[in-house]
Amino acid sequence: MKRVLWILQAGFLYLFTLVAAVFPERSLYGFGRLIGLLMFRIMGARRRVAIDNIRQALPYMKQSPEWTCPFETPEEIARETFINLGRSFLEACRLYHGRDNRLIDIIEIRGMEHYDAARAKGKGLIFLTGHCGNWELVALTYARLFHTSLSVVARRQNNPYLNTMVEKMRLRHENTIIYKDNALRNMISVIRRDGTVGLLVDQAVFPEEGALISFLGRSAWASKAPVLLARKTGVPILPAFIHREGEKHVITIHPQFSFEGDTCEEGIANDVKRYSGYIERFIIAHPTDWYWVHRRWKRAGEPLG
Repeated sequence: MKRVLWILQAGFLYLFTLVAAVFPERSLYGFGRLIGLLMFRIMGARRRVAIDNIRQALPYMKQSPEWTCPFETPEEIARETFINLGRSFLEACRLYHGRDNRLIDIIEIRGMEHYDAARAKGKGLIFLTGHCGNWELVALTYARLFHTSLSVVARRQNNPYLNTMVEKMRLRHENTIIYKDNALRNMISVIRRDGTVGLLVDQAVFPEEGALISFLGRSAWASKAPVLLARKTGVPILPAFIHREGEKHVITIHPQFSFEGDTCEEGIANDVKRYSGYIERFIIAHPTDWYWVHRRWKRAGEPLG
């Protein structure tokens, strides 16, 4: 029975990607908005998680000088977040079928000099990012924007047919996929070949995989993987994020990030906190461009003092 449901789910999604691919480009922005509003209405559990996450983070975010969001309530921010997710989903569907070159053509890259400086070192590099803006768009357009392939660290979908669809889309755009089984070994292999690895490191991890830090005013488990990988390989790490500005996307690349090098648990935790600060500042500056619907603070207990 589960197999039948998996096939139906993947088949329905594929049909939707076909509809999205032939939808008139001039109506795409508005159609994506409608998809997002529909998601906001029918995905009740995810909507409640997003609103609760925003409600608890909002007092902390509003204290920051980087806070310029025009939306005042958690409900407004969550609603706009779903609208952005709807638009991003529609864009990914069209890219699945090789459409929407205009979308790629108008992507703006800020901080390209930081990328060039890191590549010049000849050690490979890591793009450190999160579930920000249309993060799939960065991966799908990477080869065209940066003239080299990207190895993306990803989790296998529970639905194997859906996983095949997603995998096909990513591989079509000259990327490779590193699944979380034996991920560290495979990442090191890519880096030693002067390759580029993309890491999304803004979700909760198990305590044995992370460090407990303060994130948006609450305690959260954050991954130690970037710290351990950088220390083992000496690879340059570039924080990079994508956000939406009207109908175009902007990729911002920050200067190379250097870890302190203290190998004790406290030193590792400090480095995890420092790289997480980039993600935190992005969320404060662009709160409707972050994936609030996941349980970022699970297993972490009360806020750190």
